[in-house]
Amino acid sequence: MRRSGLLAFLCMALVLIAGSRLAFAEPTQVAHVTLGHSTVPLNGPWRFHVGDDPRWSSTDFDDSVWETVDLTPAPGAHDGDVGLPGYVSGWSRRGHAGYTGYAWYRMKVSVDSGTDAPLHLAGPTLVDSTYQLYVDGKLLGGSGDFSGTRPTVFGVRPSIFPLPSSSSDGTKTYLIAFRVWMDPLDAGEDNGGIHVAPIIGDAAGIDLLHQVQWLQTFKGYVVDAVEPVAFVLLALMVIGLISCRTEDAYRWLAAALILLALLRANQAVFYWSDVLSSRFSDIGTTVILRPLVLAAWTLAWRDWFGVNKYSWLRYFVSALTVVYLVFALLGRPWFMPDAPQGLKVAADTMVEGVRVAFAALYLWIIGLGVIRLAKPSTYLAALAAILVGIGLFATELNALGVPGIWFPYGTGVARGQYAYALFIPLLFLLILMRSVGYARRRQPTE
Repeated sequence: MRRSGLLAFLCMALVLIAGSRLAFAEPTQVAHVTLGHSTVPLNGPWRFHVGDDPRWSSTDFDDSVWETVDLTPAPGAHDGDVGLPGYVSGWSRRGHAGYTGYAWYRMKVSVDSGTDAPLHLAGPTLVDSTYQLYVDGKLLGGSGDFSGTRPTVFGVRPSIFPLPSSSSDGTKTYLIAFRVWMDPLDAGEDNGGIHVAPIIGDAAGIDLLHQVQWLQTFKGYVVDAVEPVAFVLLALMVIGLISCRTEDAYRWLAAALILLALLRANQAVFYWSDVLSSRFSDIGTTVILRPLVLAAWTLAWRDWFGVNKYSWLRYFVSALTVVYLVFALLGRPWFMPDAPQGLKVAADTMVEGVRVAFAALYLWIIGLGVIRLAKPSTYLAALAAILVGIGLFATELNALGVPGIWFPYGTGVARGQYAYALFIPLLFLLILMRSVGYARRRQPTE
C-alpha cells in the first residue's frame, strides 16, 4: 500500500510538472479578427524580443519564452509631434531603457473576412527608427535600407502591404513579424520600436485609411514646407535692398533667411520622401545648419540695428560658431561611437553653453538697437527679432517650461511655427518700409 501510494504520488507530480511546463510554453498566440468591409488595428498580443536572428521570421519558430506586448492605445492618445493617433510608448518604458538596436515583434493572425476580397496590411506610421515586415516568413517590404551592416534610416511614412492570397475564401491565418531597428539618434525615455499598431483589412478599406494617414502626415509638416518658401521670397526682397546700393549692410540678413529656410525644410523633406537619410539629416541640421543659423541671425540684427562699432563682435560670433560646430560633431552618437560617454556628455554641455552665450548676445544686440534707435520702426524690428528668436532658441525655452507644441484640430503645430508665421509678414513690412524710404531719398529734388 505504501509503495502503491508513493507511486501514485510520483505520477501525480510528473503530471503537474508537465502541465506547468505546457502552461509556460505556450505557442505563438493567435489573434482572431473578423472583417467585413472594415479595418482592424493589430494591437496585440504581440510577442516581443530584443536582438536579431533571421529565424525569428519563420512560422515554425517557437516564441513562447518571449515577452508579450500590447499596443492598445489610451483613448485619444497621439504622438507629441504631429498628432498621429493611436500612439503608445516604446520599449524604453517597457523594461528596455537605454537599449538601441534590433528587436522583433511576432503575431499569428486568424482572419475571417467573410468575403473573397484581397486583404492588405497598413504598416505602422510611427516606428523608432525603421522596420522590415515579414509575413509567413517572406519579406514584404518596409521602411529604410537594410542592405548595409547598419540600416539606413529614412522617415517612416504610411505604407500598404498586400497580404498573400489564400485558396480558401473563409478563415486566413498569417504569421506577421516586424524586424525593427532603433538608431542611437532616436534614443529617448519614451522611444523604441512600434508606437502605432499596424492595421489589417480589405483592400478598399486599407486604401481609404492610407489616404487618411497621408493627410495627417501632410498636415503635420506642411507648415515646415510653406514657411521656407516665404523665407526665400523675403531673401529675394533683401537682395533687392542690396541692389539699391545703400550704405546699410544686408548680406547677413539674406544669408540668415536662406539658412533658416534650409533648416526648416529639412523636416518636410525627411518625412515626405527618401531624399534625406536620418544620418545625413542629422549632419545637416544639428552639426552644420543650427550653428550657422544662430551666427547669421546674430550678425543680421547687428547690421539691421547698426550695432557696428564693436569690432570684436564678429570675431566673437565666429569663435562661438566654430566651437558649436566642433562640439556638436563630437556629441553625435554616430561620431566616434566608442568614445567615452563622459566625452559625449561634456560635448553636449559645451553646446548648451554656447547656445546660451548666443542667446545672451542676441538679446544684447536687440537691447542696444532699441536704445540707440528709439523709434516705431525699431520697436517693430525688435519684435521681429524676438519672434525669430523664439524659433532659434526653442531648446532653451523648453528648459524654462514653455509649451513647445499645441494640437489645434488634432494636428501638432510647434511654438516656433507660430512665431515664424507672425515674423514673416512683419519682416515683409519692415523691408517694404526701408525700400520705400530708399526710393524717396533717391528722388531728385526740385
